[in-house]
Amino acid sequence: MTTTHFGFESVDEAEKARKVRGVFDSVAPKYDLMNDLMSAGLHRAWKAYTVMVANLKEGDRALDIAGGTGDLAMAFAKKVGASGQVVHTDINEAMLSTGRNRLLDAGVVLPTIVCDAEKLPFADNYFDLVSVAFGLRNMTHKDMALAEMNRVLKPGGKLLVLEFSKVAKPLEKAYDWYSFKVLPRLGKLVAGDDASYRYLAESIRMHPGQQELKAMMHKGGFGHVDYHNLTAGVAALHVGIKC
Repeated sequence: MTTTHFGFESVDEAEKARKVRGVFDSVAPKYDLMNDLMSAGLHRAWKAYTVMVANLKEGDRALDIAGGTGDLAMAFAKKVGASGQVVHTDINEAMLSTGRNRLLDAGVVLPTIVCDAEKLPFADNYFDLVSVAFGLRNMTHKDMALAEMNRVLKPGGKLLVLEFSKVAKPLEKAYDWYSFKVLPRLGKLVAGDDASYRYLAESIRMHPGQQELKAMMHKGGFGHVDYHNLTAGVAALHVGIKC
């Protein structure tokens, strides 16, 4: 039996996928509201910065992995226009359905596919851009997922990984207090679920830090990798170029 982490808990690899699915089934209906509460609205600025760094143009092809409620997919669709393509994916059907409905309500119709980032159902060298926002830390085999993202990118294509990261040391104690004392209570009050939000806080602590993720992306086949700390490292945007 091969084990991995689910937050601070050690679980069988097959069990992790089921547990993560349960978390996002639970939080999907209140996901956007909770993101606003959790980040004081900063996640919107982080995503806007990600869209700017993506620098998509008319006719480009973009793949949004763990696309959830569709924030990035919607923004990308405006950039690539009618001649481009944005594919909106997530492994979690509840999250994907919430995102698809939100996109349709906004008059945006995109290919929406339930798929596993570790086994992407797309051709080699197809996309100009691949993005994953706040999803990589929940994947069991991050190395396999990064290699798959590299495979489906065109040479010169760009991977954007927006994820919670290691906060600057002077803020660590305050950030831990907020994450483990305030966040679960917010989850209980707003979404009726404190356990899922406790897991989300734990999963951030178990995710590779800025330099470690940079090294993983290099190992996954990206020739040039850089990262941008956002809000003192609460989040970081890693940018990888397929050479």
